[in-house]
Amino acid sequence: MGMSIASVVRGPGEVAAMAWDVVKLTFTTRFQTREFVEQAWFVASITMMPTILVSIPFGAVIALQVGNLTGQLGAQSFAGATAVLATVREAAPIASALIIAGAAGSAICSDLGARKMREEIDAMEVLGINPVARLVVPRALATLVVAILMNGIVIAAGVGGGYYFTVIVQGGSAGAFLSSFTALATLPDIYVSMIKAACFGFLAAIIGSYKGLTAGGGPSGVGRAVNEAVILSFMMLFLLNSIITALYFQLVPQSGL
Repeated sequence: MGMSIASVVRGPGEVAAMAWDVVKLTFTTRFQTREFVEQAWFVASITMMPTILVSIPFGAVIALQVGNLTGQLGAQSFAGATAVLATVREAAPIASALIIAGAAGSAICSDLGARKMREEIDAMEVLGINPVARLVVPRALATLVVAILMNGIVIAAGVGGGYYFTVIVQGGSAGAFLSSFTALATLPDIYVSMIKAACFGFLAAIIGSYKGLTAGGGPSGVGRAVNEAVILSFMMLFLLNSIITALYFQLVPQSGL
């Protein structure tokens, strides 16, 4: 029983330790510009299209649900604003994070896991090169930057989808959509959305890297590590999302009408 509790605590503890190492090494070691650019391009290329394709239905479903609800309450003029607000605050960071955790996190995990199997990581350590500084830091920073950019794309697609379904499909007023949107949404909504996306991207890369570097048991072990990385990333993203949202509503005053 003691062993199982120790193993349960050890995983998150080691992930947290790696996250701290990455933050520390970002400011204390030479920046791996080439690796960063290559990884950022790689992450963007595999996540761009799926993220856009996921975000449009996300915005549409929220707009249709909210439009229906506000119609029942007799507040159709606020349909667009509430739909866009839901996209900016919750749907955009979550959608971009899930795609990044699923695609980029698994790719990072399998890449580092394969290097571990080929004993490249051991060779680096023998040569006195810190694998966290050389491999994990540029990947974590690249994923963080791409997550923020993806979040912006999802917000744009979600707002566009919300406008289309509210104004064109449901016959709402374009003026009411835009005026109610500016009445309800505030700049901190965008800030917290970007902070969420950055945290989610960073966390997905750290978990992927950790699982890859600790993989064992040959190719099947790498496959198992990739599965664990994706599942763990999803769980941690939803947990972190609920914590950030709760803090946001406690700390930032909400604008009234």
